[in-house]
Amino acid sequence: MSILQEISQNVKNIKPLEFNILARQLNLIKKELRRGVRKPFKEVIDVSMGDLHMSGLKPLSFIRQVLAACLYPPLVNSSKLPVDVRQRAQKLLGECVGGSVGSYTHTAGIPEIVHSISEFITRRDGGAPSVPENIYISPGSQWSIMNILKVLVNSESNPRTGVLTPVPSHCTTTSCITSLGGVVVPYYLTEEQGWQLQVAELQRALEFAKGVCNPVALYVINPGNPSGQVQSRKSMQEVIQFVSEKRLFLLADEVYQDLVYGDENEFLSYKRVLAEMGLPLSDTAELASFHSASKGFIGECGLRGGYVEMVNLDSAVMKHIHTMFSTDSCAPVLGQIALDLMTNPPQPGDPSYPLYVTETEHIRKTLAHNVKIVPEVLNSLPGFCCQPVEGGAFAFPRLYLPPKVIQKAKEMELHPDSFYCIRLLEEAGVLVLPGSEYEQKEGTFHISSNKF
Repeated sequence: MSILQEISQNVKNIKPLEFNILARQLNLIKKELRRGVRKPFKEVIDVSMGDLHMSGLKPLSFIRQVLAACLYPPLVNSSKLPVDVRQRAQKLLGECVGGSVGSYTHTAGIPEIVHSISEFITRRDGGAPSVPENIYISPGSQWSIMNILKVLVNSESNPRTGVLTPVPSHCTTTSCITSLGGVVVPYYLTEEQGWQLQVAELQRALEFAKGVCNPVALYVINPGNPSGQVQSRKSMQEVIQFVSEKRLFLLADEVYQDLVYGDENEFLSYKRVLAEMGLPLSDTAELASFHSASKGFIGECGLRGGYVEMVNLDSAVMKHIHTMFSTDSCAPVLGQIALDLMTNPPQPGDPSYPLYVTETEHIRKTLAHNVKIVPEVLNSLPGFCCQPVEGGAFAFPRLYLPPKVIQKAKEMELHPDSFYCIRLLEEAGVLVLPGSEYEQKEGTFHISSNKF
């Protein structure tokens, strides 16, 4: 066996994406439409991705104006931009090495922006202190998750390292665990109860892992992706007690924290709940929380800016974390600036504040309307059952398929929900993702669509 073949064994274990089949079919259909081939539809409606801008919602003016001035500094002196935009751009350029967004930054990110993120976290968490030295900016939240997993997963251990991971769950994280030589230990969210996380199910998953791997971490997504649930304080307290008793590291993916719907639902960070639980847990339970400029109201997916905050990690471990992030040089500067603008937006009295409020309220109202309509429409269709959506960017309805459809899919060597998605694309021009992309209970089928 060659060296390259040896290296690729873990990569070979990564499950192929169902989306690849759909993407090929999508490109073919678009080419046919451009050539004038007659279809039952005139254009493709793509509701497969959590990309706010791709879905038609406009970028926030304040974000783009500051970015424009940072990219082209003469705009700092232009009267065409609001004064607070020019002041913010001038300040941010002053924090860049050489006064340019084209320069490298510190490993953890521009120090002033890291401090801005730390202050945002403290405000968000009701005053629970955030230490800037425990924050690292990265090219997106998934990059941060991968780096922390590299520290947690020992590819040479026997038994192998396990990570408890929700089902359904975004495939990027599970693929990362597999590629590092780790074992994905699935725990199932309870669909019939709005995709809630049950500690009894965590215990079952942990028992199941015995003799298979050595579980070292629990990965949670709140608000859920793609399930759309929002955890209650009580649920989070139970999870924290569980990871503390079982000596598990907690990975809290909280990138959709801005997208929570309804008066009865509230986002609480795991950092805040842990701090408010008090000693000894608040000083001992180890966690890493992740956020991103891709999600929420600014929706700047393409700028690739995310961060991780570590809580209660030993100083010796933090040295290894620093080394891990140092191998990536630094995150894109424009992504770092987007994080600064997300965590420190215009305030009352600033010239940009009225427009900023108008634009964010439009996004908020659009999503609030859609999040009510989407389950209603889906539940009105035969063969669909959609749980209420409390947060995040997606709905994840269950699909009840006739036995003949399931048999036809098997004959074509396709997952039944993938077969359904292909037919939906071909016959109606609507692109959604199959539930098999996210994992699901055996014998159940789902689709995932965004609510933008």
